[in-house]
Amino acid sequence: QVQLVESGGGLVQAGGSLRLSCAASGRSFSSYSMGWFRQAPGKEREFVAVIRWIITSTYYADSVKGRFTISRDNAKNTVYLQMNSLKPEDTAVYYCAARLYGSGNSPADFNFWGQGTQVTVSS
Repeated sequence: QVQLVESGGGLVQAGGSLRLSCAASGRSFSSYSMGWFRQAPGKEREFVAVIRWIITSTYYADSVKGRFTISRDNAKNTVYLQMNSLKPEDTAVYYCAARLYGSGNSPADFNFWGQGTQVTVSS
C-alpha cells in the first residue's frame, strides 16, 4: 500500500510555471512507477507523464512534451512535475498515481491515487 498527497497547485498566468509535488508514504516507493494525470471539467482523466522505477525512463503525453518534466527523489519518497510554458488548456485537477506492476499508462493501470491538486492557467 502507498498513500499519495499532492501539493503545489495554484493560479498562474499563461506562460508561467508551477511545480507539483507528490509525497508518498509506505514501503518500497522506489519500486513503484509514478504517474501524473489530469482531469478538466467535463472531460475524462488523461495521462500526462510517467517515471518508472528506473529513473531514466520517462514518458510524456504529446500535449505536454517539451514543456513538462517529471522527476523523482527516492530518498524523499517524492515525485515532481515541473510545468513550464503553461497554457489555459492545461487547467485541470492534477493527480499523482502509483503502480507496482505493468507498463500501461491509462488510469486503469494505476492502483493508488492522491486526492488531486487544482491548476488554473489564466489567459
